[in-house]
Amino acid sequence: MQQYSSLSDQNSQIDATPKVLTTIQQLRAKLWLESSLSQLQSRLNDYLLSACNTVPQAEAAEAEILQMVVNEINTAVSSSNLVITDYAVGMALFQPQEAVATVCYVSHSPSPNSQPLFLEVLTAEKKLLLRLQQVIELEDLQQLENQQPPSAWRLADDSGCVMGWLIIAATPLNSNCESLIDSLAQLRSELMVRSAKYCTTALVQLRHILSWQRQYQELSASNQELERTNQLKNQFLANTSHEIRTPLSSIIGFTHLLLAQGYEPTKERQQEYLHIIQSSGKHLLALINDILDLSKIEANQLEVQWETVDVPLLCSNVLALVKEKAANKGLKLRLEIDSEITTLVADSLRLKQMLLNLLFNALKFTSKGSVGLQVVPKGVSVHFTVWDTGSGISPKDQTQLFEPYFQIAKAIAGGAEGTGLGLAVTRELAQIHGGSVKVESKVDGGSRFTLVLPLKQEAGVAGDDVNDVDKEAQYSSSPLPFTPSSSKDILLVENDLPNADLMQIYLRRLGYQVTWVKNATEMWEALTQLDPAVILMDVCLADGNGLNLVQQLREHEQYRTIPVIVQTAMAMKGDRETCLAAGVNDYISKPIDLPLLASLVAKYSSGAGGRE
Repeated sequence: MQQYSSLSDQNSQIDATPKVLTTIQQLRAKLWLESSLSQLQSRLNDYLLSACNTVPQAEAAEAEILQMVVNEINTAVSSSNLVITDYAVGMALFQPQEAVATVCYVSHSPSPNSQPLFLEVLTAEKKLLLRLQQVIELEDLQQLENQQPPSAWRLADDSGCVMGWLIIAATPLNSNCESLIDSLAQLRSELMVRSAKYCTTALVQLRHILSWQRQYQELSASNQELERTNQLKNQFLANTSHEIRTPLSSIIGFTHLLLAQGYEPTKERQQEYLHIIQSSGKHLLALINDILDLSKIEANQLEVQWETVDVPLLCSNVLALVKEKAANKGLKLRLEIDSEITTLVADSLRLKQMLLNLLFNALKFTSKGSVGLQVVPKGVSVHFTVWDTGSGISPKDQTQLFEPYFQIAKAIAGGAEGTGLGLAVTRELAQIHGGSVKVESKVDGGSRFTLVLPLKQEAGVAGDDVNDVDKEAQYSSSPLPFTPSSSKDILLVENDLPNADLMQIYLRRLGYQVTWVKNATEMWEALTQLDPAVILMDVCLADGNGLNLVQQLREHEQYRTIPVIVQTAMAMKGDRETCLAAGVNDYISKPIDLPLLASLVAKYSSGAGGRE
């Protein structure tokens, strides 16, 4: 069996050259470099991973990454046996819009007390003494970057945007110190270059993470809002469907009953049925007005007519409107007005609407006891408080009470009417008046809604001017004025047959001669044979726009002075002004208020009304 020995027969001569030692030192240096960079990369990855699970502030997160890189470089430098421990690493935060950058150094000195106040960088032209937290010129940073070996490394993203700088500078020494050998300088340079690369990559990834998180948050918030809006929409549609179908059932049912062959109710029964039909129609109109009012408010299209309001008279009228409803439920109505309150500058129609909304709500949730309205002055404001002895409102429901479409669950379960718009409209109207609405309530302890309005408005008061809605409110409560007038021709241009029949029958009962045409072509033909005292013009016609027809009429000398009253379903802000600008004399909205129509026709057919 052959034997082998690992020892040579003769002792080998040990190579006295430092080649082996040099190789070991180089390997150690490379191991130190790779280990330091691996540690830096691991720390950065861990930070980015944690950033994915949290939502850090962008500036704070970037500063943490920059500080982490500086700390890791200093730790690597301090832990090595290489002769570069006399160097400190710094970070320059660069603002693209400025020509300077702030330098913040992190010393690796063992004790904070031994941390140098100054660091120096040798350039080809000058020696820079960099104080902690000082401002360094951008051109100096660029010069440090371009010298060999470099002392500054920029951190730039893929688009070339500079996010910061890494700087390495020497601590001024009190004693002579040997310079770094070339290999160590290259090692230092490689450490800084690769650290800067890791830092740049981490900063770019951080920005992507933050951008994704912002987009996710925005999308999540948007989805939540869409879901909430969808729920409110479904609730609103369900409530509105119920509210519309209930009065429609009465209108259609009692109309069918009156038209049924073989059924001949007494005159009293007929009057009762017609009152029900009229009441149901008014309920539908009130529902539509609530929806339109909220839409106008949200679109900033609601017009307010300021005037001096007789407060006691208005409050008495409001209570008169709810008297029947209170009596049907066996409730007492109470009114208390302080003697100091006589007048108020407000929109009387909107004030009446706000008080009615509050009173109807109080009546809705009160089954026994009383409902009242108290009006008292407080400083420069007047407080209208509607109180009741009803079931009260829970604190949870109070927080959502003024939200559009919100309804209390027990009201829905109890079959109470409403769409959840009344209080929302009331709050918005109060704010338009410079006021507010407050609520105090306790479950089974009643509620108090207080409407706070200023006594005076900064806006100009309109005096005795009355807008269209005021006119309609004024005339709609009046009986039909069936007083025959002198025979005068009226030209009715109306696209809708039922509306045309209604106005013809009504105006003929008043003694007018009415000629009905349904489009623009027939209107021009009728004018060749007729000299009308008034033209009633529908805006929406099958072969043209009514306002355009009015403008064409005003271009003809023989038709220029004929009064034109427009009847239209347009009811948004600016519609009246648009009609008047087209050359019409007056404006009435649909559904047509017959007493108001009679008043306008009488005004303009008698010659008393001119162009406004």
